[in-house]
Amino acid sequence: MDYDPQELEADWRARWDAEGRYEPDPTTTADPDDEETTFITVPYPYPSGGMHIGHARTYTVPDVYARYRRQQGDDVLFPMAWHVTGTPIIGAVERLEKREEKQMSVLQDTYNVSDDVLSDLETPMGYARHFIEEHYKTGMQSLGLSIDWRREFTTNDDRYSKFITWQYETLKERGRLEKGLHPVKYCTEQENPVTTHDLLEGEDVEYQEYTLVKFSQGETTIPMATLRPETVRGVTNAYINPDSPYVEATVDGEQWLVSVEAAEKLDLQDHDVEIHREFQGSEFVGEHVTNPVTGDEVLVLPAEFVDSDNATGVVMSVPAHSPDDYLALQEAKADPDRLEAYGIDPAEVEAIEPVPILDVEGYGEIPAKDAVESAGITSSNDPDLKEVTQDVYNAEFHTGRLHDAYGEYADELIEDVRDELANAYREQGDFGAMYDFPEPVVSRAGGKVVVAYQDTWFLTYNDEDWKAEAKRVVDQLDTNPANTRGEYDHTIDWLNEWPCIRNYGLGTKLPWDDSFVIEPLSDSTIYMAYYTIAHRLDEIPVEDLDREFFDALFYGEDAVEGEADKRALDLRDEWQYWYPVTQRFSANDLISNHLTFYLFHHAELFDEAQWPDGITIMGMGLLEGEKMSSSKGHVVLPGKAIENYGADTVRFFLLNSAEPWQDYDWRAEQVEGVEKQLRRFWNRAQELIDADEPDVDPQTDLKHIDRWLLSKLQTTIESTTQALENAETRSASQAAFYGFEEHLKWYRRRADLDRPGAQWTLRHVLETRLRLLAPFIPFMTNELHEQLTGTPAEDAPWPEVESEWQSARTETEERQIERLTDDIQDILNVTDQDPETIRVYVAADWKQSVFETVRETGTNVGDVMSEVMQVPDLRERGNAVNQLVQDLVELVRSLDDETLAVLDEIDETSTYETAVGFLEREYDATVEIYAEDGEGIDDPEDRASKAVPFRPAIHIE
Repeated sequence: MDYDPQELEADWRARWDAEGRYEPDPTTTADPDDEETTFITVPYPYPSGGMHIGHARTYTVPDVYARYRRQQGDDVLFPMAWHVTGTPIIGAVERLEKREEKQMSVLQDTYNVSDDVLSDLETPMGYARHFIEEHYKTGMQSLGLSIDWRREFTTNDDRYSKFITWQYETLKERGRLEKGLHPVKYCTEQENPVTTHDLLEGEDVEYQEYTLVKFSQGETTIPMATLRPETVRGVTNAYINPDSPYVEATVDGEQWLVSVEAAEKLDLQDHDVEIHREFQGSEFVGEHVTNPVTGDEVLVLPAEFVDSDNATGVVMSVPAHSPDDYLALQEAKADPDRLEAYGIDPAEVEAIEPVPILDVEGYGEIPAKDAVESAGITSSNDPDLKEVTQDVYNAEFHTGRLHDAYGEYADELIEDVRDELANAYREQGDFGAMYDFPEPVVSRAGGKVVVAYQDTWFLTYNDEDWKAEAKRVVDQLDTNPANTRGEYDHTIDWLNEWPCIRNYGLGTKLPWDDSFVIEPLSDSTIYMAYYTIAHRLDEIPVEDLDREFFDALFYGEDAVEGEADKRALDLRDEWQYWYPVTQRFSANDLISNHLTFYLFHHAELFDEAQWPDGITIMGMGLLEGEKMSSSKGHVVLPGKAIENYGADTVRFFLLNSAEPWQDYDWRAEQVEGVEKQLRRFWNRAQELIDADEPDVDPQTDLKHIDRWLLSKLQTTIESTTQALENAETRSASQAAFYGFEEHLKWYRRRADLDRPGAQWTLRHVLETRLRLLAPFIPFMTNELHEQLTGTPAEDAPWPEVESEWQSARTETEERQIERLTDDIQDILNVTDQDPETIRVYVAADWKQSVFETVRETGTNVGDVMSEVMQVPDLRERGNAVNQLVQDLVELVRSLDDETLAVLDEIDETSTYETAVGFLEREYDATVEIYAEDGEGIDDPEDRASKAVPFRPAIHIE
């Protein structure tokens, strides 16, 4: 049968669908202690665009684990749903309605949306449904993901919203929700708070609290933002962008001068802002302002590098401690014509000198000057300046000590007093504060994102008792890889209040104020519990899904007054059967939000028995060495990849190119290589399947080489199983496929493959490997296993080690033969000989006795020599024994205890004699085996004396 992946895979997909193959229900008991259950989840996709090959890997890794656990005998639940909460889909629809060029390119060029269906995408759920059905679901089914589609839902479904309503009513009742003003990320286009999932650019950027140093000119305040308030005494001048618009405005009753953008941000941050006049920054160039701390007058210089959309748009300069400020000042001094054009006296600028305000380890009096000079930087446009500046900032923060001018803070470390110092000046009225982003952030709606104060409901993740409970969840959590455990604790430590509502968007309305919607990260914390009962809630009217219904479902009949709803108690059985989540596969960048929220909410809402068991982190995907990007069209669609190579090839490449938590790189050339290897595997399997099954008694009819391969098979079972227990899909697939292919390559060289014993061995190996590979390449393995045994591979149990075939001695003997073969080949490669006779000399008995002494005594040369010198025969051999001991000590050091013990049992001469036929076929030469001290030895060039135990000497003629 020829290998046609498209036809083969279509047949198996149809079979799975007809059988309801992956639709598990609780078995005879609902007591999870009596049944092995595995519940696997992965973040549900957000269908604001299509599925690409990076997503394919995200969902295939948990599928491997699901299939593995089924073969282990578990009841396995692997569900899927769709996250549509929030504004990204709405933003995508709005861009579609405007027929924005970039959006149209993504839809039509990247995701092949035809003109005749574009109108179907012009509603949020129509848009979502298109990408769910035509991309994600189709892609997942094509990949053969073993998902229970009965439990599918979207987060905009009425019944799901009832579940979220219950969750938030419960959290509010327990005091985990509070209302108040809170800084949030805010889209100015949609006039709506946003979170990471709503962002097009700047997803990883977090807002920062800037200190505003209130410089003044008469009655007008000119606030300048800084993240280093302690440097206020080192300010020598200020900068303003002459080409940007600024305003004079009343801010909370004070007259302020700030950029137009800053006025908008301050207004959104609960300041009372009234704009009186707008003007160009050039109007303020050359003015002098007063430092509120020192009383010094400082000059305002023009600078196009000042971003008026960053903080207040006016920047204070500290050239002693900021390398970029130092260079900017030098460049200003070097351009007197420009200064004069703005009416500035160049002599005044020339007189400005850096003012040091602290001492820092590793730098001189003017750290900024030292830093740029040692780095050879002479221009503010040097790309290395950013790194040098950050190095200075870091050094000053950790080792910088303030000068005497700072009074009570003198000689204190910056990191110890920065916040206290800033608060003290703030209380005096010299400092203020505002929030902003250090770089641009753009929403998926295309709007600029700023920081705004909102009267909002927020989750109190800063509650110490809640943090303590979340850490208890981490303590019992299986984190994979293990070094991620600390990241959860770290996130729990720094998390504060989290605003959980938005003004509009898809999703669940806030139960007690339907003018708000619960935001995406906040409605996706315990949806895993919903999977367990989603397919059965359709039987229950939406209006019946009230607070008491879910209380009874999740807390039992004692949690409600009066008689509990029997339907809820029935669903409770199924929830308890599957819960908790055995393994959640998720992205590394979600530890800082979603995954830690997941732990917080489970800690609060469920008993310890329902807390998550494990989380495995996933890396990101590259395409030909570059990050995948739908917006740039730099993606591979799973459907196209499967059409070209077949689903098994796509899966296998994704799974064995890197461990789940490592980044991987999709490279077409390498994928083609995988397809060729799988095709070769198929063809060799067909040869065995097509041949008659041999009549063999494995206990009597197998040879040494057969037993060697069967022993290697047991090692492969062990290593594959261990790797999958740790979700190490690459290690597992490498062992089961590539590693064992190397053993087979040697076996095919060594064995007479037409021999019945060899045919039986190869069939047995094939059947076992098909079961080992079934989680990875389910289509091919099911088909081949069914052809071979009558049963699909996924229906066969996971292989267990057959101890009767394990033999360290057999493997060690064969390793000696393999090494001998390699040594002969090395000699032939060097000498370019065409051998007629190959003579192999095994070390003499006295050398074997020295080896035994080294093995028993240890690898201390002195101790070994003391022992061997007590033997008269060895003592007489003098230097020969001394050199042999040196060689054997090195050999023993390279071997493990098991191998050493086995070597003691091996008859080296007999081992090589069993391979004479193989070696003669291999080299078309006569092969002779001699003991160095044996009778009748033929040693024409005195090579035998060079033999060392387990390193025979070789002569070729």
